[in-house]
Formats: sequence, structure tokens, C-alpha cells
Amino acid sequence: MNSSTTAAPATPDTRSPEYRQWLAQIQRRKRLVALSRAGLLLAFLLVWELLARSHILNPMLTSYPSAVLPTLVDLARTGDLLGHTWVTFKATVIGFVISMLLGIGMAAMLWWSSFLKKVLDPFLVIANAMPKIAFVPIFYIWLGSENSVYGMAVAISLFITIMVVYEGFQAIDPNKIKLATTLGASKFQVMKYVVFPGSVPAVIAAIKMNIGLSLIGVIVGEFQSSSAGLGFLIVNGSQVFKLNVVMASIVVLALLSAVMYMAVTRLERSVQHRYA
Repeated sequence: MNSSTTAAPATPDTRSPEYRQWLAQIQRRKRLVALSRAGLLLAFLLVWELLARSHILNPMLTSYPSAVLPTLVDLARTGDLLGHTWVTFKATVIGFVISMLLGIGMAAMLWWSSFLKKVLDPFLVIANAMPKIAFVPIFYIWLGSENSVYGMAVAISLFITIMVVYEGFQAIDPNKIKLATTLGASKFQVMKYVVFPGSVPAVIAAIKMNIGLSLIGVIVGEFQSSSAGLGFLIVNGSQVFKLNVVMASIVVLALLSAVMYMAVTRLERSVQHRYA
């Protein structure tokens, strides 16, 4: 078969030169931002290495990148790195899901009943302001060593989720609610078709905060009571003065945070065009 008969005709580029120039400028700016980020990270690692190598910083206390890398390789080879990372990741996801479901449910209850909102409002503000680390020994006694990690993740992220999502519910245009009510919609229908869809940006904002807070809660819980996880690895490494293990765990934590942040960003972009 003649290839000239199967090839699709080329579509002429109808975009104006100014528009193509604007797109190229955006791409150049994105590349510049990416290069700047990579350069900043590289500069940080280089300064850290040089300061430790020249003993301006005590390498026993700070370690340095060229010593952390072999430790990461050793931990990966023995399977410890994957095992501890999985424990922390699983606990973070479970704590995140529980706090999001509870938070959205309680925010919906507060929106539904103004009386309940007035009763619970001061308690929520106080609970959100309290340092949750004070609950670590209590959760350990109440929930045990493993479940106390989930308890800390939920305790740290739940109340801020309630407040952010509730504010999103309250920010819905009252005229939209009045129009739906005038057309005969019940309160449940207003919630389902007006309030929830209009609050998606607030829910996304809560997710962006919550995923990091859940990770913090898990690490705090693992510091106290867990026998596995990156938090346990950090505490265990510091107790036996293996700073390479501590720094390697922190590097993995940073990578885990970056992966979860990128996942939430991708989710935000996927729903942004629909609910913006």
C-alpha cells in the first residue's frame, strides 16, 4: 500500500505568532523554575558536604550526603528501607482517609445544624489549638502501640479538616441555595447538588494540608510507640548514634512527602477545570 495514501494530511498551524511566542515563554519559564529548584537542591547538598568534610560541621552529628547515600543503598539491599517506608506510608494513608471522611462528615453536620455549630464551635477551636503531641502517651495507653500511630495522624489532621471544609460550605453563594430552595429542593438535595459541588476547591485545600499533617502525626506516633516505620528508624538510629541512618530516613521522608504532594497536585488539576 502506498504510504502517501495512508498518511493523514498535515493540519496547518493556525495559531498566531504572538500566541506561539506566549506559549514558548511559558515553557521557558517552567524550565527555568525546574532548573532553579534542581540548582538550589544541588547547592544545599554541596554546601552540606563541604562543611562536613572540612569539619566546620561535626560529621558525627550531621553526617553528609556521600555517607548517607551508601546507607540508603545498604538499607534498600536488606529490605529495611522498603519495609519501614511501607509501614509509614500505609499508616499515613489510613490516617488521612479516616480524618478526611470524619472531617467532611462533621463539617456537613455543622452546616446542617446551626445549633450544633454554635454548641461545638469553641470546642473545635480549642481542640485545633491544642498541641496534639500531649496525647501521645494517652493514645499509647488507650489504643496500643500500633493503633496509637493512627490515632495521632487523625488527631493532628481532623480538626483543621473540619474547619476548612466547613468554611468552604459556608462560602457557597446564598443566592444559589435560595434558588434551589425556591425550586423545591430539600435540604439534603441542596447539600448534594449545590453545597458539595461548590465546595470541591475547599476539600482539595483540606486534602493538601491534611496529607502532610497525617504524615507528621504518624511520625510523632512512631517516635513514641512503634517498632517499625521511618519514625522508629530515626529514633533507633539516634539512640545508637547512627546519624547516617537518621539522615537517610529523613531523606526518604522528604521523598515520600514529595510523592504525596505531587499526587494531590495531580488530583487538583484533574478536577480544577470542572469545579473552578
